[in-house]
Amino acid sequence: MGRLENKIAIVTGGNSGIGRATAILFAKEGAKVVISGRRAEANAKVIDEIKAQGCEGFAVQADVSKQEDCKKIIDETIAKYGRIDVLVNNAGIADKHMPIDACTEDWYMTVCLIDQFSVYYMTKYALEHMSKAGEGSIVNVSSIGSQGVAGISYSAAKAAVNGMTKNIALRYAKTAIRCNAVAPGPTPTALNAPEAMKSFHAEFAAECAEHLDLTVPEAQAEDQAEAIMYFASDVSKAVTGQILYVDHGTTLY
Repeated sequence: MGRLENKIAIVTGGNSGIGRATAILFAKEGAKVVISGRRAEANAKVIDEIKAQGCEGFAVQADVSKQEDCKKIIDETIAKYGRIDVLVNNAGIADKHMPIDACTEDWYMTVCLIDQFSVYYMTKYALEHMSKAGEGSIVNVSSIGSQGVAGISYSAAKAAVNGMTKNIALRYAKTAIRCNAVAPGPTPTALNAPEAMKSFHAEFAAECAEHLDLTVPEAQAEDQAEAIMYFASDVSKAVTGQILYVDHGTTLY
């Protein structure tokens, strides 16, 4: 207990999957947690869970594909708590494994706006406040898809997240502001539930699977949350610019 005692933490996409698991873990560890998500009812359910365990937090209904909504999340957090200690850029969507010859420009941009551009905007606005404090931890949720074993838009977006992670870490290496990323492997969430996968490009998904070891166990959302916790907490105060793959060795194939 207490790994994030009295820290102010934002978790985008905090109303389901890895984001929900992270928000609940952060709260248990003493953080005041701000979650964001498009679905108000789902947001409220997670905040109710947090409060039921005697912890504090609130939700901001927002669509992180919109620059103005990213700023709103930061502004409302500052208005409530006056600072931001931890930012977890978790919000994302799956890209249905669309290869370049099946991916439309509109779909490419939809995925990149959420999975890539939101990381840029959320981080840029958060850093305005972290820079004043001279400290903070940014944790980006990347993916094994950053290695190209996903659709074209998702692969591009997550590779960009990895690049941004290292670039931001380099920029702030002389300060106590850190930036790292967790890259999940297959993790059961609503994004890859059987019903959702019916809309995936089956042929290219199978081709990607040929380059992964999918016989190993799946990591769980709670496993990803613990990895995110490591980077968020002061235990990793000497670590920045790193990408941690949490995939049971899926990508060692």
